[in-house]
Amino acid sequence: MTKAALVLHGHFYQPPRLDPFTGTMPRDPTAAPAHDWNERISADCYRPNAELGNLGAISWDLGPTLAGWMERGDPVAYPGFVEGDAGRNGMAQPFHHAILPLASAADRRTEIRWGIRDFEHRFGRRPAGMWLPETAVDLETLRLLSDEGIGHTILAPWQVGATATVDPRHPVRVDLGGGRSIVAIRYDGPLSAAVSFSPGATVDADAFVRESVTPAIEAAEEHHDPSPLIVIATDGELYGHHQPGREHFLARLVGRTAPADLPYERPSLEEGLERASAGGLPIGTVLERTSWSCPHGIARWQTDCACVSDGTWKAPLRSALERLAGGVDAATDHLVRGLPGSPDPWLLRDAWVDVVIGVTDVARFATDRLPGSSAEDRDVLARVMEAQRWRLAMFASCAWFWERATRIETAASLRAAVRAARLIDDLAGTDLERRLYADLMPIESDGMNGAAIVDAALRAVGAPVSSNPGENPSARGLRATG
Repeated sequence: MTKAALVLHGHFYQPPRLDPFTGTMPRDPTAAPAHDWNERISADCYRPNAELGNLGAISWDLGPTLAGWMERGDPVAYPGFVEGDAGRNGMAQPFHHAILPLASAADRRTEIRWGIRDFEHRFGRRPAGMWLPETAVDLETLRLLSDEGIGHTILAPWQVGATATVDPRHPVRVDLGGGRSIVAIRYDGPLSAAVSFSPGATVDADAFVRESVTPAIEAAEEHHDPSPLIVIATDGELYGHHQPGREHFLARLVGRTAPADLPYERPSLEEGLERASAGGLPIGTVLERTSWSCPHGIARWQTDCACVSDGTWKAPLRSALERLAGGVDAATDHLVRGLPGSPDPWLLRDAWVDVVIGVTDVARFATDRLPGSSAEDRDVLARVMEAQRWRLAMFASCAWFWERATRIETAASLRAAVRAARLIDDLAGTDLERRLYADLMPIESDGMNGAAIVDAALRAVGAPVSSNPGENPSARGLRATG
């Protein structure tokens, strides 16, 4: 019998913080002495883990919007991820961290394709796996992953069903129909929860192995699994930011300072999966519209649920942004198909990621996609695609995660929404921004209505507020988070 395999997966992500009007990172006083929270968290977590070599010892996914900042913002952390991938350790992530089961089929496809393209650009290879934001899953999302060549994802144990004889940690194959399938890797629930939510459990890595990991291995062996795969999945920011000093716990558990007499091997996730699949994988089913961070499925990102003290603002926010998305999409279809050659706007949107991540520039993209066109036509294409970029970004999951609509995560999504609306209004003579304000008016949070919350979000980055009704002169500043 070979030793069990232990793989630790870190989900690295930060809410998108770029100002959509300037493309720059605004200063955030709440992150002082750092310029902003990305800089502060990188100093706490990403850089120390890179310096310790942990990024070459664990499995991880790195949010594309965070990677874009890190490439310029931390010359130690970013190479740490690039070198740490080593052709095996990284997984892709949908570009804007949207809750995919709540998105349209076209948006899901674009988010997946943008995430894959970003991964290829940064790490020089196609990803074998993809982390789903908040592990929010349904069969249609898994089918789209499979269609794009993704072979596996990681899910919580309660998101996957299998027969009682199968160890709840063992990967399963999910039948997607039409000859397609995908592997669901189930993380170990108790171990992952202990690392994530019990700071005392991660003070001493040797004690954690003795008191927690070894019993988990023994439990897996009781299911007659000759080479169990134990996966611990957590937020990556845990190791140094949420829990200071835990980068050293990580290094001792699976990294450079780990002792020689460990009761487990430390393969990459892909190597561990290959070993666990040697005799074939059992068939499992997915519990649709579930996630790892909401016991009510995916309600946390669309309505009021018991995860927070007040979620009454979440449904009106999603409705307003979905209506805006419909308006932006209708104008996009009309404007782009009216350009020379009547190009497909949705294929162009999928390709626009190359501009966003710097593979090409706006001028070359427009010239290549509209050969022989006028400067005016190329400008229309570029502005419509930029509207689509921010219209996608406004659905980042963190806008709905917390208990108040006045937090900076929601403010970022509202700024993205206004940016998309203004670009289209300027091009098409529509009134999307006015409609957005009207649709947000029913929101009430911290004594502010939705229009006042939008205005405060715009003022926070020095962007002009709307001339439409809804401004509240007593609006308070936005709450911040790290």
